[in-house]
Amino acid sequence: MTTQTATPAPVTAVKPPLRIFLTILHLAGVGILGGAIFGMLGGLLGTGLGLLFVAGIGLVLLVGLVYALYGLGWFEIARVGALYRTRIPPLRPQPRDRPGFGGWLRSLGRQAIDGRMWRAVANFAISALLGFIVLRLFWGLVWSIFISFAPLTDADAVIGPFGGGGIAVAWAPLVGILGIAACLAGMLGLALLHRTLSLAIVIRSKETELTERVRTSTAQREGAVRAADVERTRIERDLHDGVQPRLVSVGMTLGLAQQKIDNDPDAAKELINEAHTSTKAAITELRQLARGIHASVLDDRGLDAALSALAGRSHIPVHLDVRMDPSTGSGIHASTGSGAHAPTRPGREAEAAVYFSIAESLTNAAKHSRASEVRVTVRLREGNILWARVEDNGIGGAQVQPGGGLDGIANRILAAGGTFRLDSPQGGPTSLEVNVPCAS
Repeated sequence: MTTQTATPAPVTAVKPPLRIFLTILHLAGVGILGGAIFGMLGGLLGTGLGLLFVAGIGLVLLVGLVYALYGLGWFEIARVGALYRTRIPPLRPQPRDRPGFGGWLRSLGRQAIDGRMWRAVANFAISALLGFIVLRLFWGLVWSIFISFAPLTDADAVIGPFGGGGIAVAWAPLVGILGIAACLAGMLGLALLHRTLSLAIVIRSKETELTERVRTSTAQREGAVRAADVERTRIERDLHDGVQPRLVSVGMTLGLAQQKIDNDPDAAKELINEAHTSTKAAITELRQLARGIHASVLDDRGLDAALSALAGRSHIPVHLDVRMDPSTGSGIHASTGSGAHAPTRPGREAEAAVYFSIAESLTNAAKHSRASEVRVTVRLREGNILWARVEDNGIGGAQVQPGGGLDGIANRILAAGGTFRLDSPQGGPTSLEVNVPCAS
C-alpha cells in the first residue's frame, strides 16, 4: 500500500501586517497550551513505563500516547498550513498492510516512528517555547506602556517588569519607550522566526520530496507488475477451467453428431442442439471474461453507469450509492444501482481501479461470504480523491492471499497510487475501502 502525497503549493501572497499579527496570536495560544499538553504527554509516558508490567495497563497508556502524538502532529500541520495559506498534505494514519490484530500492531509501530509526525511534534514544541517568550514580551510591552505615564503620578520610582530595583520616574518615559520598541521588535522577530522554522520543519525539503516521489513511483510500478501477473493468472485460470473445457465438449459433441448424422438423424440433431447451447454459453463466458479485462461502459458512460450494470448482474442484492460531485453531493441512490450521469468525471485510471476493485469484491462476496446484501458507496471527495467502500453482511474471515482476488485489488490500487484497507473479522461483516487520487 502507499499513501499519495501531494506537493505543497507555494505560499500565497497576503498582507504582511495581518499575517504577523496572526502569527503572534498563534504563538501566544500555543505558548499557553504547550505546557499543559507536553505535561500530559510526559505523564502518559511516565505512567505507561511505570505500569508496563501491571496487567497491561502501561501498554494501553503507551498506545494512547502514540495516538495523542498523532493528533498533536495532525493539529500542528493543519495549523501551519492554515496560518501561512500553504497547501500541506494532512498527516494520515499509517495504513494496515494486513487484516486483523497483527496488521493493526504493525501499523501502530510504523505510526510510532513516523518521521513526519515527529517533525510536526517538534515544531509544536519549538512554537510553544517561542510562544512562552512572546507572552513574556507581551507582559513587558504592557509594563512599558504603563511606566511611560509614570510622571503623571506622585510616585518617586516604578518597579521593573520582573521585579528588582525601581526606576526613577524621570527616566521612566525613556525606559518605557525603549521597552515598547524592544518588545515589539522581539515579537516581530519571533513571528518571522516561527514562519521560517515551521515551513522548514513541517514542509519537507525538495530533496526529501523527490526521494519520496521516487519511492512512491517504485512502489506503484511494483504494484502494477504484480497486478498484471495476478490478472494474467486469473485469465489463464478462467480460460482453462471455464471456456476451454466447454469448447472441447462442443467439439466432441459435434464429432458424435457427425458420426450419427447418417444412421440416426434425430440423435444427431439433438447433439447439434446441445452443441449450439454450449457454444452460446461459451460466448457468454467469453463476454464476461472480456468485461473483466475491460469494461467498455466505463469509457462510454462513466463509473456510475458501469457500477449500475455491475450491480444488476450481481447474484447478491446490491445497494449502490454513488455521488461524484463533492460540492453538491448529487449522484444516485438506488437499490439496484440505476441512476443518471454524475456531473463530475474522475480520471480514467482512477475509475478503472475502483471499478475492478468493486467488481472483484462483489465476486468474492458471491463466492465466499454467504452474504444476503452488499452495500457499495462511492464518493468523489475534496482533494480530488475517489473513495469507495464495499460492505457485506457475510461470515467474514477474508484475508489477502498471494495471487488471490484481494491481492489483485491491493496491487491494482497501489499501482494507481491509492490506499487499500480490508476489515473482515470472523463472523463478519467484511468491509473494503479504497482511496485513489484522480489525475489532475
